[in-house]
Amino acid sequence: MTDLNKILHVDDDEDVRVITEMALALGGGLELKQCDSGKSAIEACMTYDPDLLLLDLMMPHMTGEEAWDEIRKIPGKENIAAVFLTAKADAATTERILSKGALGVIPKPFDPMQLFSKVQELWERSGR
Repeated sequence: MTDLNKILHVDDDEDVRVITEMALALGGGLELKQCDSGKSAIEACMTYDPDLLLLDLMMPHMTGEEAWDEIRKIPGKENIAAVFLTAKADAATTERILSKGALGVIPKPFDPMQLFSKVQELWERSGR
């Protein structure tokens, strides 16, 4: 199993990006890059090599799920891990995302004090 070192966080809401950045800083030692859209996340993944994508599901123009699908088409990123942060964490959506190989779904609103440990737990449980 490898350590979780680099996360690409994608969310169209600036407040959520700020809260997530502060929450993940609690874990210390993580390199975090943030994007405000699926398109910018795809562009970032051309040169940035995160261990994990932390994706908002519902974003304008391109959902987090669509962005993940496109990122996995990039050579070397076919098996990139993803965790979704979403207000739409109903059973059907969660089941669909997990069936595509996501490590987990974290419902919004999330507890910032627990975010790092939840992401770390999903990473460790995946055995990556």
